[in-house]
Amino acid sequence: MIARFLLTASAVLPSFILAAPIAFAQESVAEAPDISDAIVVTARRRAENIQDVPLAISVIAGAQINETGAFNVGKLQQLAPSVQFYSSNPRNSAVNIRGFGAPFGLTTDGIDQGVGLYVDDVYYARASSSVFDFLDVDRIEVLRGPQGTLYGKNTTAGAINITTNQPTFDFEGKAELTVGNLAFKQAKAAISGPLSDKVAARIAFSGTSRRGTIFNVTTGNWINEQDNIGLRGQLLFRPNENLDITLAGDFNKQNPECCGTVYVRTGATQRSTGRQYAALAALQNYAVVSTNPFDRLTDIDANLNAGNKTGGVSLRAKWDVGPGTLTSVTAWRFWDWKPENDRDYTGLAIVSKSQNPSQHDQYTQEFRYAYEGDKFDFVVGAFGLKQRVDTQGTEQHGPASSRWTLSPSDPLSLDPSVLDGLTAYNTQYLKHTSAAIFGQLSWKVTDAFTIQPGARINYDKKSGYYERTVFDGDGNPVLFGQTDPRKVAQRGVFAPQVSAPTFSDWNFSYDLTASYEVTQDIRAYATYAKTFKTGGVNQNGLPTNAAGEPIYEAGTVKPESVNHWEAGLKTQFWDRRATLNLAIFRTDVKNYQATVTNGQLGVLRGYLANAGKVRSQGVEVDFSVRASDRFQAYASGAYTDAKYKRFVDAPCPPELAGGTTVGAGQTPAAPGTPGLSPANCDISGKRLPGVSEWAFSYGAETNTPVKLLGRDGEVFLGFDGNYRSNFSSNPSPSAYTWVKGYALSNFRFGFRDDSGFNIYGWVRNAFDVNYFEQLTFGPSNTGLVVGQPGDPRTYGLTVRTSF
Repeated sequence: MIARFLLTASAVLPSFILAAPIAFAQESVAEAPDISDAIVVTARRRAENIQDVPLAISVIAGAQINETGAFNVGKLQQLAPSVQFYSSNPRNSAVNIRGFGAPFGLTTDGIDQGVGLYVDDVYYARASSSVFDFLDVDRIEVLRGPQGTLYGKNTTAGAINITTNQPTFDFEGKAELTVGNLAFKQAKAAISGPLSDKVAARIAFSGTSRRGTIFNVTTGNWINEQDNIGLRGQLLFRPNENLDITLAGDFNKQNPECCGTVYVRTGATQRSTGRQYAALAALQNYAVVSTNPFDRLTDIDANLNAGNKTGGVSLRAKWDVGPGTLTSVTAWRFWDWKPENDRDYTGLAIVSKSQNPSQHDQYTQEFRYAYEGDKFDFVVGAFGLKQRVDTQGTEQHGPASSRWTLSPSDPLSLDPSVLDGLTAYNTQYLKHTSAAIFGQLSWKVTDAFTIQPGARINYDKKSGYYERTVFDGDGNPVLFGQTDPRKVAQRGVFAPQVSAPTFSDWNFSYDLTASYEVTQDIRAYATYAKTFKTGGVNQNGLPTNAAGEPIYEAGTVKPESVNHWEAGLKTQFWDRRATLNLAIFRTDVKNYQATVTNGQLGVLRGYLANAGKVRSQGVEVDFSVRASDRFQAYASGAYTDAKYKRFVDAPCPPELAGGTTVGAGQTPAAPGTPGLSPANCDISGKRLPGVSEWAFSYGAETNTPVKLLGRDGEVFLGFDGNYRSNFSSNPSPSAYTWVKGYALSNFRFGFRDDSGFNIYGWVRNAFDVNYFEQLTFGPSNTGLVVGQPGDPRTYGLTVRTSF
């Protein structure tokens, strides 16, 4: 690990990614800060030195984002060890902190995120925004732990605050062009300046394209490509020095052929031997194109698409009213998702169509008043959210489905027409209204000791609707009560259903933080928070009983109840050239909102249920040193122990599923042995999915002054890396889906001068490490495991200039 502390790139890097980091990254020699300069953040809705903020916060500067290649939220986990990101496609994306945020698995619109995503104070309700390129970013603040008493939407796991560069009354601009292997091309540009003495404007553009990393032998195309376009414009009206009114709009579009998987392995389940993957594939003379996932070959035969549009408009007003600042943020956002997937993960025409396009509209309004005084500082505010999500789904089976889906002992399995063309149409919507008032007070008891209480009252109302209609290949409806064996078989794959769950609730949360300034450069703090994550509705359909009827009691999920404890120490020494920060935490969650999966092909894929109790505890450490203007280094680490404390009726992993459900007095078969399967499993004590126990980020940079092509500047050599230990890639840990730990290393070498010119070559995943971002079980408990390989070695050249 120490060997990886070589050199990191570009301008100045120290990003504090754990207990309370600092980022010095700059784009030119002239802008390099003095070593005693402080990082200013607005995490508590007022500008202050990051070392004075009594919470665990990381700051990543815009220049570091550019030069480390962290061009979207998904890449943040390589810089911030406490962040977990997983995504099977843009819609099914989630950002977690310390193991909490959203349940691992398929995304449901019926619950809220536990990690809030904000851009210039605007709350983004849909996690799909996390896969778009960062656009003209000034800095990113990653706050860990509950944030509900200061931020618009209640968030129990943390918040990611993205601040973009704002319009300026001095003319400025910048442009950047990058080319690399895999046909990688990226262009960025921004320009800002005055339109009059009271009005300034800024416009920014970003475009990224890259060839896919998996070759589909069926279509002859490279899939899982990148294809992003983003545009953001801002207009600042400053009638006087006390009032800023900013009108902003953005539009982002993706249209890649995405998102496919590769074959990884098979694992024995409790299905009969003749109904497991090897036997079913042999029945149709099917052989996967490659059993080595890092050949990066697939043969999936259904259409792939990840069309994704998002954007919106916001109006933000900041008014200095004398004793404080009044802020209003009004915003509208939309999201348009047009996917196509291959849900059987094979080259067989089992599922021939799988698409669930969605449209999201969101309106938010936030008011805040912030006051700073000699003895008291406080923030009070109100927040409102109104959103609607509509989805229209189509699932269709193909000619290979009968042989794959029905039991080989059933004569109907030999007739492709039984399931060929079987189609389910899903119509659903979610309406959600949320309103809250919140506040936080800082009482400076003495010059060194501060007490900070906060409180929030929140109301949420959600109503959902789900309807599934089913038709056979001839267009005839499939209904309950039909006794024709073909209809019974079809209904076993797709069953009609209607549900309309509703939920509403009031919640009260509060927190208390005490901080003590031991010396000018040492601050200790301790926090307790009692908070919640609002309840929700099962928006993708309900589980059914033995008669195929919906279990309406499963229509809603209870709010999560959260108890959080944290203590930290923030220190600087060596004339503030070095910073060492430490945080320890424990979070207990009752009624944890977990994803429950259903193994059958074509039926309900997953729904939400409340686990009894989960817990996350750990230690986060961050160190940064800037020995001189010629050398600096950083290292951040997190140990996270995140487990189910009590979940006695969890879904079983595939090795304990697929057989006949046990009856009274019967004993389940051994894992992976065909026979009887338990109705559910006790996974108490097992690790939460997606969470590595150990995670590190580290890097360094060295530079030397030179004169090149008549320019005075410096040559720099940089390195940054990250490591994550293994993690479970299934809601109930399975022996077949543990993702092995891996370390990634990135290098860059280049030249920059004090005019803003910067040119450097880079290589990411320099040692071409083979690793998986996620593993997934194929449907029907056949034992098929597929995966999404991480990016291979990439390299390229970046040229940047500013004026």
